[in-house]
Amino acid sequence: EGRAAQRWAEMEDRHATTVIFNSSKKESHHPGKNYKQFARRLKTNFRVAENKDKIDAPDNELSTEKNQIAIFGNPRERFTKAELGVIKKMVDDGGSVVIMLGEGGEAKSGTNINALLEEYQIFVNPDCAVRTVYHKYLHPKEVFVQNGILNREITRQARDKGGGNLSSTMEMTGGMAATTDLKSGLGFVLPYGATLNVQKPAVPLLSTGHEAYPLNRPLAALWDGTSKGQGKMLVISSPRMFDDEWLMKEDNAKICDVFMSWMTPGSKVPLNMKDAEDEESVSEYHHVPDHGALANRMRCCLQEAEEIPQDFSTLFDETLFKFDTDCIPESIKLYQTLDVKHELLTLIPPQFEAPLPPLQPAVFPPALREPPPPPPPDEGGG
Repeated sequence: EGRAAQRWAEMEDRHATTVIFNSSKKESHHPGKNYKQFARRLKTNFRVAENKDKIDAPDNELSTEKNQIAIFGNPRERFTKAELGVIKKMVDDGGSVVIMLGEGGEAKSGTNINALLEEYQIFVNPDCAVRTVYHKYLHPKEVFVQNGILNREITRQARDKGGGNLSSTMEMTGGMAATTDLKSGLGFVLPYGATLNVQKPAVPLLSTGHEAYPLNRPLAALWDGTSKGQGKMLVISSPRMFDDEWLMKEDNAKICDVFMSWMTPGSKVPLNMKDAEDEESVSEYHHVPDHGALANRMRCCLQEAEEIPQDFSTLFDETLFKFDTDCIPESIKLYQTLDVKHELLTLIPPQFEAPLPPLQPAVFPPALREPPPPPPPDEGGG
């Protein structure tokens, strides 16, 4: 009964929270386009609204509503300094903000949201995550990641909400999921996404794993300021991860439910601190050089040359190749050293082997006609 009452209280708190999708910056994803299933899924726990007015307008819900979650699904226009200030104030006042950018970062989308994200130690790189080996999905930018969960609390809450892929693991471990299984129990698809640069106090949540390139780079990150009375900032490097086409693929829907429950204003995110402090789970950001482009840009050798002598003939090394009889005396001494009789070589008559059978002429005997049979005896004769 206590757990049921607690869950009921959490449901009432979530229904008091408003999720506002912004579409004033020509976002490619909002409830009217590409996020219909996402918005329908959120309506079970939240009130959903859409903002089409300017962010810094005085009567805008983004600037007046306190208990809210603002979602920016790939904005394609630049923000003014006042608009960025409204979003920052929203987080400072305890609200939650979800920013989604796709491949190419803000340069391809034509926005400047990184100016705000850098204040929370998060940056969307102008690159693209690709899968190095084909698996399930044809396009290499439709990256399927099996071991990309960086915090085991995501898998644990997804298991509590819907069970799913961890049932076999729980049976094998006697009801207790192992640490590695809790971090690798969920598989997700990140279509046409970028990578992130994340520094503390922000915490990476998803990564490219070992199957995609760049290796072990963050794909989603969270900044939690609830301990200081502030809100939360969640950055996901692909707006298409939760759109109508990809939401129900793999475990994307489970991850979506966990992220949105964490973004409820006022509640501290229950991250596993051991995983949050683990810096080895994320690799450094290195680029592979373009060998084809480097091969077309020839450069001279930087080796220092020696001074040329006055007598240029000394530069020739005649010992590298010569043709003389200097080695003959040493060869003759080998007869005595090896105790071999020194005599002229004699000819050895060759023996030619004929592996083929002897030839036989292809002559066929003549086909002679048989003589005719004798005539029958004359019956009338004597």
